[in-house]
Amino acid sequence: MFLARRTVPGRIKVISAVTVATLALLFATLAYGTAAAREGLQVIGNDAGPQVVATAGLYMGLSDMDAQVADALLLGDRREDALARYDRRRTEVGDALLQAHRLAGADPAERRTIAAVLDGLGRYERLAAEALLLSSLPATGDTARSGGTAQADGTAQTGGTAQSGGTAQSGGTAQAGDRALEVYRRATDLMTRELLPQAYNLTLESGTIVRHAYEDGRATVVTVRVIALLSGALALGCLVWLQVYLARRFRRVLGPALLAATLATAACAIAGAVVLEQEAAALTAAKRDGFDSVLTLARARAISNSLHADQSRYLLDSVRADTYQHTFFDKSQSLVYVAAANLPAYQGALGSLHDGRFLGMLRGHDVTAAWQRFQQADRDLRARSGAAATAELTGPVRAAFDAYDATLVRLADRHKIIFAEAVADGGNGVRGLQALVPAGILVIAAGVFAGVRPRLKEYR
Repeated sequence: MFLARRTVPGRIKVISAVTVATLALLFATLAYGTAAAREGLQVIGNDAGPQVVATAGLYMGLSDMDAQVADALLLGDRREDALARYDRRRTEVGDALLQAHRLAGADPAERRTIAAVLDGLGRYERLAAEALLLSSLPATGDTARSGGTAQADGTAQTGGTAQSGGTAQSGGTAQAGDRALEVYRRATDLMTRELLPQAYNLTLESGTIVRHAYEDGRATVVTVRVIALLSGALALGCLVWLQVYLARRFRRVLGPALLAATLATAACAIAGAVVLEQEAAALTAAKRDGFDSVLTLARARAISNSLHADQSRYLLDSVRADTYQHTFFDKSQSLVYVAAANLPAYQGALGSLHDGRFLGMLRGHDVTAAWQRFQQADRDLRARSGAAATAELTGPVRAAFDAYDATLVRLADRHKIIFAEAVADGGNGVRGLQALVPAGILVIAAGVFAGVRPRLKEYR
């Protein structure tokens, strides 16, 4: 064996074998990098990523269901719109749960959480239906105790002047009587203490999968890119070595087949490194500029919807009014933080805020301005009581909130486009690498074979 290596054919075979080994390393590296990038993009763009967005929508849908029940109890005979919106949200929640279940696959933890949400949702709907039914029943006596005094127009007197034992007016119905209000308290406690935390846990579980997929995928792609460059340089060195040896030994110019193989190897190594760099950039854009931003805005919308519901609860339930005002303040601080000890101080300090960061991450001047207008409308709401406060809630406050929510939707749509484009660009790069690897193997293998075989035939 050792003597065979010292012969010319033996040395050619050894150099060729080393060259082929380095080429195999190059293409194996590119193939591995392709698989890592594809897996990361699959998780972020098609599996856990959409599931996170779906469960974030689930959180908002659940919170809005509870808000619409509060509105329906508060508005009395004028609650048709609230009930219609409740039904739409219930349908959206069902669709989101189905999507989350489908995307969960065989994950037992996520399936258990989804099952728990379904069970809790059934219990919540029974309580909500009972509260709505009780609120529509005729008064059973001369008086009907409620969160406020029932007005002749069918709305409940609420806010700072609401009494715990108001007198029923000639309207003839107790719009949020003690029994209805008590049942609603049980329903909203179920929603806030069980359902919303469970929905958020679904988001966290899927978000953890996305984060790990991104970190692992990007780290692998970056590492593979370096290895591809090194293995490409090594393969080029072996090809040059082979050509120089053949040229010197046989006193001929460089063979065109080996020269073509060398150029193809250089092209594959450079193209592979460039594509892998683009894949790393696509993963970063999809995760940071797309997915993270979309998720942040979905959470912002969910929290915003929940604090908007606290306004209805504040007017509906005078016993818990201070609690709901405090939770409104806490949620406002979690969205856009401003140093303040209480809600009035917070709303006063917002006037000097030019561009706040939502959830500490995203900036948006239009969103900040809309947020300021909504908080000003809330300040006006809390300065009123009774029917005037209810009119403020269903008029200027609702209009300000809808305008603010629309700015979040527009900002989210822009980031969804970034997300979709990054995933698409990454997918195109993966497909390019998948085509490059077999094509490169064929071209380079053919070039090496065509360049070495004639020289070996001379020794037969």
